[in-house]
Amino acid sequence: MSGNRTGRPSAPRTTGRPAVPNPGDNPVRRLYTSARRAWDRPLTAYYLILGSSMLITVLGIVMVYSASQITALQLSLPGTYFFRKQFLAAVLGTVLLLLASRMPSKLHRALAYPMLLGSVFLMVLVQIPGIGVAVNGNQNWISIGGPFQLQPSEFGKLALVLWGADLLARKQDKRLLTQWKHMLVPLVPVAFMLLGLIMLGGDMGTAIILTAILFGLLWLAGAPTRLFAGVLAIAGTIGLMLITTSPNRMARLSCIGATEPGPNDTCWQAVHGIYALASGGIFGSGLGASVEKWGQLPEAHTDFIFAVTGEELGLAGTLSVLALFAALGYAGIRVAGRTEDPFVRYAAGGVTTWITAQAVINIGAVLGLLPIAGVPLPLFSYGGSALLPTMFAIGLLIAFAREDPAARAALAMRQPRFGRKRAGGSGTSRRPRSWNTMRRRASARSSGER
Repeated sequence: MSGNRTGRPSAPRTTGRPAVPNPGDNPVRRLYTSARRAWDRPLTAYYLILGSSMLITVLGIVMVYSASQITALQLSLPGTYFFRKQFLAAVLGTVLLLLASRMPSKLHRALAYPMLLGSVFLMVLVQIPGIGVAVNGNQNWISIGGPFQLQPSEFGKLALVLWGADLLARKQDKRLLTQWKHMLVPLVPVAFMLLGLIMLGGDMGTAIILTAILFGLLWLAGAPTRLFAGVLAIAGTIGLMLITTSPNRMARLSCIGATEPGPNDTCWQAVHGIYALASGGIFGSGLGASVEKWGQLPEAHTDFIFAVTGEELGLAGTLSVLALFAALGYAGIRVAGRTEDPFVRYAAGGVTTWITAQAVINIGAVLGLLPIAGVPLPLFSYGGSALLPTMFAIGLLIAFAREDPAARAALAMRQPRFGRKRAGGSGTSRRPRSWNTMRRRASARSSGER
């Protein structure tokens, strides 16, 4: 019998074989797992919408101040003229965002018809001589006193989203969307009426955005491919006719991918937008150091503010803006995809289609990939008429993200830390608050995500 002097059996010898590595010990895998868990939390969409929209708005105000100083001085105005107007619009838009984020869905649906009727009424007023104001050849503005002007077509986008979502939701509750007539009528005729009022003023860019919202609503409603293709063919035919019959629109179409201004400087704006992006490099020339905004680049603080951003903040700045819009678009799609309320699904999808399509059209025009449509970059470009309804739409997305059952439960469990009180003090023991007990119970659940 083998053993040592104490009579105990000897311990088995180790073979020296290395331990098999645990896949969970891989730092890359742990990082991926942690990011996946954080991405799947109930409040991810809520924080993405709130954070990305606020960052875009703040960065936009900074870039409006930088890009508009020279234009203001050329017009014999103070250098901060456009900045002050944009800042005021941002403050008013923040109030609208907070109101919309706290309003229930029933109140949003109640606003659908009044907002649609008000938008149509204002669009009709635009076409009345003496009331409507023409800007850059497009008569889509109303003067409301002093330097302030209103563009009703911007509010028409929000009206179409709310009214269309309410209409489709009511028809879905009655199980009428299986019939193509109920899917098209009256959604498509009303949308075409809005498009007609906009095109009377010559603003084809806004008409394209409105068409994108219409197609987004039809797609979310489950329109058959043949029906969807039919509406798309009609809209495409009308758009082609409007483009071919307008020399100005044909000239814009010919400037796609242009590298020279061309005869009569037809592509001047498109080419100098590319010059601004190319001269920015990786990190840009510095905030306020743009050269193209000194009279070379038209509409530097409105339609082509992305080009000035690329020149002053470089590739890093433009990629940051793109990442923020991508995060906002993903969060909107997530809200629309996870809800059981048809109105929330249609409204969230419509808002996401609106903001994403407008951003793609604006940035694509600056990059020379699309024709210049004359639409601002949402939340970023100068313009109070565009900023106010867009921030109200962001408030809609925030409200919808908060109404998700998992997000509502997570928000209910979140309590301010300053509400806690210490157990000691004044010689008497105090009972812990009930919400601390609820927090402990919540942490013991399987999900544990807040």
